[in-house]
Amino acid sequence: MNPAAIGLDIYMPEADQTSPARMAARLPESRQALRRALAALPDHDRVLADALRETPTVLGAAGFDNETLTTSRGLRTTPIRINGGSDSEALANVRRYPFVLASLPELQAAARGQGLLSVDLQGAVVRRIPLVMGVGDALLPSLAIEMLRVATNSPAAEVDMGPLGISRVRVADLAVSTQPDAEIWLHFGKADSARYVSAAALLAGKVPADAFRSKLVLIGLSGFGLVDNRLTPLGEQVPGVEIQAQLLESLFDGNILLRPRWMAWLETLLLIAGGAFLIWAVPPLRPRLATFLAIILYVALFSAGFATFKFMGLLLDAAGAFASLNIVLGSLLGSAFIESDRQRRVAEAALHREREAAAEVAGELAAARRIQLGTLPDPATAFTDEKRFSVAALLEPARDVGGDLYDFFMLDNRRLFFVVGDVSGKGVPASLFMAVTKALAKSVALRGEAGAAILTAANKEIARENPEMLFVTMVTGVLDAGTGALELAIAGHDAPRILRASGGLELADGDGGPPLCMLECFDYPRLDVQLHPGDTVCLVTDGVTEAMNRDLSPYGAGRFDAVVASAAARASAGSLLASVREDVRAFVAGAVPSDDLTLLAITWHGPRVRD
Repeated sequence: MNPAAIGLDIYMPEADQTSPARMAARLPESRQALRRALAALPDHDRVLADALRETPTVLGAAGFDNETLTTSRGLRTTPIRINGGSDSEALANVRRYPFVLASLPELQAAARGQGLLSVDLQGAVVRRIPLVMGVGDALLPSLAIEMLRVATNSPAAEVDMGPLGISRVRVADLAVSTQPDAEIWLHFGKADSARYVSAAALLAGKVPADAFRSKLVLIGLSGFGLVDNRLTPLGEQVPGVEIQAQLLESLFDGNILLRPRWMAWLETLLLIAGGAFLIWAVPPLRPRLATFLAIILYVALFSAGFATFKFMGLLLDAAGAFASLNIVLGSLLGSAFIESDRQRRVAEAALHREREAAAEVAGELAAARRIQLGTLPDPATAFTDEKRFSVAALLEPARDVGGDLYDFFMLDNRRLFFVVGDVSGKGVPASLFMAVTKALAKSVALRGEAGAAILTAANKEIARENPEMLFVTMVTGVLDAGTGALELAIAGHDAPRILRASGGLELADGDGGPPLCMLECFDYPRLDVQLHPGDTVCLVTDGVTEAMNRDLSPYGAGRFDAVVASAAARASAGSLLASVREDVRAFVAGAVPSDDLTLLAITWHGPRVRD
């Protein structure tokens, strides 16, 4: 059928025990006629040798690392020509066996050539195929290379030496680039059953006469227990003859894979670059974003590996780089988690300290609030036996402590002194200045100053030492409880409201002056008002008129006046104050207070009634 070459993926190291002469020797003496007839028949091994001699056949052989009863130290084959080096240099790079399992010498002599079939496994998988190997001191071709030499009728296969070892294997006009050890990474495909021909069909004449013309034919075994099945990277269990078939196809198509020695340096460079990128990019990011970034890097890495495999026939070990970069990523994420935990513990400790400090400050502010409010006179206990007038007062700081103030006390058995003030600012500074202002105003009043002179003297005292440049709006008043005569002095403050018992509302807005501490020397004018029995004087700070609701709308003086006027029928100062406070609360509706709130109401009931 005129094939180009026939390769036998079969070892025949022993004589055929079914040859006629061997069968005759085992017959009894009584069968002499049969023994002579059998001995006259041709020997099977000689018949096979004649058939091998008449066809372009190549016998397969296997390299052995250990000696057995059927191994030998050499093999009959056509020597390989070495270009650019010596035999010893070539042998130093290739897979080398001390022994070989080959067919019978007469079969070796009859065949056109012999080639090695040995393949080293990597994790039970066939990945790399040697094109040239060594047996003893001889450099021998693989079965595929020898079949190509026989098919092309070439005198010898050739090996090109390079600086790192073997660079190419040549047969006729075919040059195959190899690894330095003369191996190639076989680009496996799926096994194709269409190229298999049954020996039974061939012997029965069922195969067309031109089926093998000018083709490479491999003869292998399919009997149970005889097939040397091997695992490919595609996960298929295939017979050894299938691997040889795919090797020949790859050599013809130039579809082989290489992993140059510089590929390891490239992988190291990619690993260093990828690791440096992760070290630079991962720490500032959240773990989820860092993981997503690493996935992008891994996709790029595997894409590069696939591209070099698909379009360049080069093997880039993306899996190894992936595993190494995973270690780097795991270390970074672990370090990030450790640092995050440390920072969390530090933050918790700091928060604990801040809470302790805040609790301490809150306690101190609460104590300051109690002290501040405790310095204010209590209307309910200040004048328990007083019938000539009644007093009601309220102070609500916007914070724990505030800058509003009020005070009232008797200058003598007839005169009631009262004051309402508002220090600029809020909080602790305003509260301290409020305490100083209240104390100085009381001190001046108790020294015997009268009416507006109290405000003038207090201004001089307070303005003398004022490093924070605060100022105070204030209203002072002296009520003669026997006659209802009221002396007022106003320093930049809202004018007092006079609610007459008859139902009218008057604004005591006579001449006043600037807030205290604005001008150190200023004579505040006096405003005289005559009260009638049942009249009420109402003083407030701007925390009432400027109270804000959630829409940032102010309460306003108009609404305040309306509430005061509507309470005309209520006789007591306490009821008037309660009406105002209730209406302010309803207006702000839970909004955060914008300023301290202070109200003071004094109702004059008339001269003392004697029992």
